[in-house]
Amino acid sequence: MILPFRILAVILLGVAVFFWYRDESDWAFAGVVCASAAYFLAMRFQMKERVRQADAEAAGEYDNDAEEAVPGDQ
Repeated sequence: MILPFRILAVILLGVAVFFWYRDESDWAFAGVVCASAAYFLAMRFQMKERVRQADAEAAGEYDNDAEEAVPGDQ
């Protein structure tokens, strides 16, 4: 899900540059805003995936510790 948003951000940035050269600053601004929104959505999905992986690793470590600790065994 990250790659499509990054590609969209690059395309929209290209559209914004096109409008900038045609001296249509309103459309250029809209293109930059949409490009930055797509970029930050890509970052959000990337961070969400990293948090999910970290939680899965933490849950795996916790389960391993719980299995190793046997009550009354010292």
